[in-house]
Amino acid sequence: MRNAAMILGIIGGIVGMFIGFFSYGYTEFINWFGEVPDALEQVQNVGVVRTASLLAPLLAIAGGAMARSHAQVGGGLMLASAAGMFYAFGFNVFTMFPIAMCALGGLLGMVAIRPDPA
Repeated sequence: MRNAAMILGIIGGIVGMFIGFFSYGYTEFINWFGEVPDALEQVQNVGVVRTASLLAPLLAIAGGAMARSHAQVGGGLMLASAAGMFYAFGFNVFTMFPIAMCALGGLLGMVAIRPDPA
């Protein structure tokens, strides 16, 4: 279970990085270019989107990296990452895989009580 949590957390974090790059870049582009009514509009809370763009993938990768040695802590970080992505970006076609991977990795990490057999 620890190995699965590690892989899911790292892959979910890497996919989440692409979401974060796009989201942060989108908010910067709208600030620079301006809004186009009914086509390109600024998000409601720019600070939350920018913070989650950085922190959510970082938490997922760190949680995945910790999953083998400290499974519960790593699982908690992955669950926090999934919650942050869901809150900031919502659940849609682009975010469903990183959110699901981080949430599943977090759950597996939280229930991994014994070390995996060698």
